[in-house]
Amino acid sequence: MAYLILEDGTVFEGELFGAKNCVTGEVVFTTGMTGYQETLTDPSYDGQIVTMTYPLIGNVGINSLDFESEKVHMKGFVISELCSLPSNWQMKKRLEDYLEEQNVTGLCGVDTRALTRKLREVGTLRGRISAELPEKSAIAEIAAHVYPKPVLEVTSKEAWHIDGEKEKRVAVMDFGLKRGILRSLSARGCDLTIFPSMTSAETILGGDFDGVMLTNGPGDPEDNPEDIKTIETLMKSGIPVFGICLGHQLMALAMGGKTVKMKYGHHGANHPVKDLRLDRCYVTAQNHNYMVDSGSLPQTAKVTHLNWNDRSVEGVMYTDIPSYSVQFHPEACAGPHETTYLFDDFIALIKAHHAGK
Repeated sequence: MAYLILEDGTVFEGELFGAKNCVTGEVVFTTGMTGYQETLTDPSYDGQIVTMTYPLIGNVGINSLDFESEKVHMKGFVISELCSLPSNWQMKKRLEDYLEEQNVTGLCGVDTRALTRKLREVGTLRGRISAELPEKSAIAEIAAHVYPKPVLEVTSKEAWHIDGEKEKRVAVMDFGLKRGILRSLSARGCDLTIFPSMTSAETILGGDFDGVMLTNGPGDPEDNPEDIKTIETLMKSGIPVFGICLGHQLMALAMGGKTVKMKYGHHGANHPVKDLRLDRCYVTAQNHNYMVDSGSLPQTAKVTHLNWNDRSVEGVMYTDIPSYSVQFHPEACAGPHETTYLFDDFIALIKAHHAGK
């Protein structure tokens, strides 16, 4: 027997698998019915304990193709039922073996439906996975848990390069990128240089790039003041800038807007988003705990996308500069590919910028 203990004292029982360490983190739930391998390796979950709402996990094992980063970044993985006999023609290993290799704790046999309802009712809570029930003093310790500046934990340690067409040179600012973003840009011929967070605007502007991609990443966007200042300089320079997820939030902050923490965030591969310009609704993949406050945006910012469940801001276009951003993941991985047209829009801006040099 093992336990997930929430900061309000609520306890959920289960069984440990994987690394079986005692871990503490922010507990969130994700509603994707598939794609648990992509979820595990999404750097935006760094420092969190992630609950899968789909009841059976591990049924296709782990393959060598669907990694979104080089390792698992989350602290813990909570599921209802662990598949005892996984089977898939691409499978290389079982989920429990992979988590043990990655030193990540899993907890199975949990009533994830009750846990999800709890988080929806009261909001995101800190929690701890442990083989032992805690003393009362440990509850206060769980409630006081903080994980500052997770971007610095997941960003690239140095700049690196992916060859492409020289008239489509893109600087990618890595705040915890998913490989799907790079694949989407490479498929469109982009020559990519990936920079760590904290890279200066002078370094990027001095590189003669045709566009800047701001990636997803973990944590509170306001914890990255140096990056916000860099992004402000980049956007005001006139170079095309496209932001996804955390990149979207950082762009809003750079333009004087504000971000707020959501009650329980958006995590999953089935979130409806309406493109107000096209008058069409799409199903999207999402992973974020913060959102842009629409009332705080400058007059030059136009909201282009809304979440059709709660009407939160999902996309912003800046009318005086060639910059735009979305809160969801157009590269999917895992998820639907309905919004990949946003990468084509970015390519159009890149070509225009290159032609104007």
